Amino acid sequence: MSVLIRLAESRDYGATERIEADADALLIDRFAAQDWPGATSAAEREAAPGFVLVAENQDTAEVVGFVQVLEIDDHAHLEQLSVLPSFSRRGLGRRLVQAALDESTKRGYEEVTLRTYADVPWNAPFYASCGFIETDPDTHFLRSLVDVERALRLFDHGPRVQMTARLGDWQHSSLARP
Repeated sequence: MSVLIRLAESRDYGATERIEADADALLIDRFAAQDWPGATSAAEREAAPGFVLVAENQDTAEVVGFVQVLEIDDHAHLEQLSVLPSFSRRGLGRRLVQAALDESTKRGYEEVTLRTYADVPWNAPFYASCGFIETDPDTHFLRSLVDVERALRLFDHGPRVQMTARLGDWQHSSLARP
């Protein structure tokens, strides 16, 4: 399977909503969650400040994964990474993270943050393998994300952490554009 990582276009946002919902099903099952928040709507994701990169299966032209980076208050924050479960464990998540870090570097950021579950193997341990380290929320924006997670009751399912990738030494790959 050949995959192209590219900036999302308007036609891609419906797929991101479906992909997030399908990927979240893994967490819902793991936690036996009864009250999991729904996926971000296509319209909300497209209107959010920042950028979205998609992984497109070149054999079928199907979007099979995406990464969303918010750009708020001169800060880059990896808000969402999702890959269709049927395409997981093929390196697509890692490629999307790398592309998001590359694009963030091109846009002038020195670091990218994210928030995730500490004990879920495809969450904090995965991001650590991509070069992220645990850090403390040190801005109003980052502290507000903790408040949002509390309101959504995400902490009911396990400990959450903030992680940061410093971009100064990041190895750049070329982001293919259509």
